[in-house]
Amino acid sequence: MARWRALCEADAALARHLPGAEGRFAIEQEGLRLVLRFAEGRATVEEGGEAGTAFAAPAATWARFLEPVPPRHHHNLFAMRMRVPEFGATGDELAWAQHCHLLRRALDLGRWILRGESGPAPASLRPSLGTPAPPCPPACGRYVTVRAGGRDVVLYGESSANGRSPILGLHTAGSDGRQFHRLMSEPRLAAAGWSVTTFDMPGHGRSPPIAEPGAWALTTDLYAELVLGFRDAWSFAEKPVLLGASMSGEIALEIAFRAPERFAAIVACEAADHIAGRRTPFAHHPRVNAAVFTPEWVEGLMAPHSPAECAAEVWWHYSQGGAGTFPGDIVFYSGGWDARDRVHRIDTSRCPLWMLTGEYDFSCTAEHSAETAARIPGARFGRMAGIGHFPFAENPALFLDHLLLAPLDAGRA
Repeated sequence: MARWRALCEADAALARHLPGAEGRFAIEQEGLRLVLRFAEGRATVEEGGEAGTAFAAPAATWARFLEPVPPRHHHNLFAMRMRVPEFGATGDELAWAQHCHLLRRALDLGRWILRGESGPAPASLRPSLGTPAPPCPPACGRYVTVRAGGRDVVLYGESSANGRSPILGLHTAGSDGRQFHRLMSEPRLAAAGWSVTTFDMPGHGRSPPIAEPGAWALTTDLYAELVLGFRDAWSFAEKPVLLGASMSGEIALEIAFRAPERFAAIVACEAADHIAGRRTPFAHHPRVNAAVFTPEWVEGLMAPHSPAECAAEVWWHYSQGGAGTFPGDIVFYSGGWDARDRVHRIDTSRCPLWMLTGEYDFSCTAEHSAETAARIPGARFGRMAGIGHFPFAENPALFLDHLLLAPLDAGRA
């Protein structure tokens, strides 16, 4: 306790975010109540006392949470709330949303102490690649115009052009095509003869918006038109493989249903026929900094095994999303997307379908993806150990181990 208090008082990462913070959060188990307090530019730990928000669980659950590499669904407060029945969160939800980054760091410091480490904690407890700067991807970009939603839409795309056979990669909700830069730079991908092409959705990355701030609401029809429109506008020399994860894994399933003949194969990651319960009011809330909350909301979706440098890039990309962009995407991802009435009609004889889901994904669990794959005749499913919700961005080298196992050329004309 003394060491935890000292680290919270002295931690540079906490100190950067403490100005203006004001909240008290209880961590409870039977016979013990600790209160984390953020106020007056300080972070303190007290035994007992009042708190506006409380997180409660049995001692065994907190023990799993505090392991050096926590097991799935126990690695983050948001994950435990959604997937661990014995965990409870009560009280002021707004305060939690406002201070979620401080809570994560303070609890990481507790985990650091229980590792038996000495000295200040690093910026991230994840393993390091030892390469602080991201690689320079072998990519060239250009703008194309597609017809979608009854109008012309300008999209920015880029291609690594370092292999013969193309993969069309689709970024996740609220992010952009930079998620593929590290995968583009993987020598094994080029050695296997593959290149990666990706594009930014409207209002994401370098693609201009087609809606006023806060008015963006993605639909299945618009999304499918954008993907198929870009596929045609880019003028691929041969059929590409379609690769997506999360919301783009969902649209990959929709494309497998609507237009399978347009692709050599489809790889739908972190996807299922329907995802419920992933809407939040705090991604576009007047009293919450979305540039901090949104990346924290998705930070726990990444596995603790994923390299610190990759996870930091995912966090930063989400911090840069435009106003209302992420929640507008989630309108599709959780609620708008519902293919329970048609995934069983996907014809994999027209285009091979692979489904891959990370072990640590608590939004679309591996079990949920496997259940969807079982409903699609001929679909193949794989569970990716040590990976979370953003496979090609959070751990591209490990993801490539799984991707290269799939015979992606099987459906090429």
